[in-house]
Amino acid sequence: MFKYNCLNPIASVGLDLFSNDYEKVEDLGQADAALVRSAAMHDLELPDCLLAVARAGAGVNNIPLDKCAEKGIVVFNTPGANANGVKELVFAGMLYASRDIVGGIDWCLANQNDENIAKTAEKQKKNFAGTEISGKKLGVIGLGAIGVLVANAAIHMGMDVYGYDPYISVSAAWNLSRSVKHISNVEDIYRECDYITIHVPLLDSTKKMVNAEAIAMMKPNAIVLNFARDLLVDEEAMVEALAAGKIKKYVSDFPNPTTVGAKGCIVTPHLGASTAESEDNCAIMAVREIRDYMENGNIVHSVNFPDCSMGACTTAGRIGILHRNVSGMISQYSTTLGDAGMNIAGMTNKSKGDYAYVLIDVDSPVTEEVIQKLENIEGVLKVRKVK
Repeated sequence: MFKYNCLNPIASVGLDLFSNDYEKVEDLGQADAALVRSAAMHDLELPDCLLAVARAGAGVNNIPLDKCAEKGIVVFNTPGANANGVKELVFAGMLYASRDIVGGIDWCLANQNDENIAKTAEKQKKNFAGTEISGKKLGVIGLGAIGVLVANAAIHMGMDVYGYDPYISVSAAWNLSRSVKHISNVEDIYRECDYITIHVPLLDSTKKMVNAEAIAMMKPNAIVLNFARDLLVDEEAMVEALAAGKIKKYVSDFPNPTTVGAKGCIVTPHLGASTAESEDNCAIMAVREIRDYMENGNIVHSVNFPDCSMGACTTAGRIGILHRNVSGMISQYSTTLGDAGMNIAGMTNKSKGDYAYVLIDVDSPVTEEVIQKLENIEGVLKVRKVK
């Protein structure tokens, strides 16, 4: 974790973003913003001065989102920054599951003292034979930043690709290869595909979405890959199906006692984004999000408040107001500013669930008296004089 303040933009408080050697963070001191990778924040006291938290990665389960929202702390993540690293590991998982590469490596190590190993290997290699992925059907569940990269790369590798995502964004749709077949019913992927890879967020609606019923629909040679979240799969049901020979392999990037060592499971120690490039991309993106919010009031890629941007401020002042998503708030802001003789030069307001955010540009300097009056409006969580 790192903290940000105006005098010392990046000050370390216990986490090197690329090493996996974390120290426990006891407090955030007087930080204006915090940059986090995996440090747990649920038990931390959040200071009143804290304005933003940026997670260098996509998952934010280590951050108390509701608690932050109630204190007017904007939480950012970095979707897509590590997408290429995860995509490449997905294909490694496909190859490991299709061809017994690990078994072959283990055989070589076990026979490393055999002077005739080269000759012996020619006789043994049939025990590690597998199948190619070219020409096989791949089902991609979730067409976000990672899913799109996986689907497009699979097309180039000669696979027949089926994509399922009822909530696909316009940006993702533009980037998706036209050769990917759009599937409207996820059950068609379960029934038809040789490989199934999951790239959806963990929500109440997606928890254990790959359950016993879904597994029962799959081909006996099906390979399921999970580089998103372990709880997306009912892993007890998966292990039972593997033991019974109902499907071929389960590849997961999330080790736990259920899957590690189980028949048919290939498990890696959460390596998806563990590349120097992904770490750099996530950290850079997180810092840029924090800086844009601190300097311009813009919110991009927030998980607890709506995205809202007005670019750089070119007027005399700008105010950012985080508030509850209830009616009548904008009119109260307008009245307060009007009573203070301030003209609104521009305004944008966005909402997300229970919370909303408004940016207001004004033609005269913002006074502390105006800020205080805005803070006193019921439903306001935090008011910030951006400029």
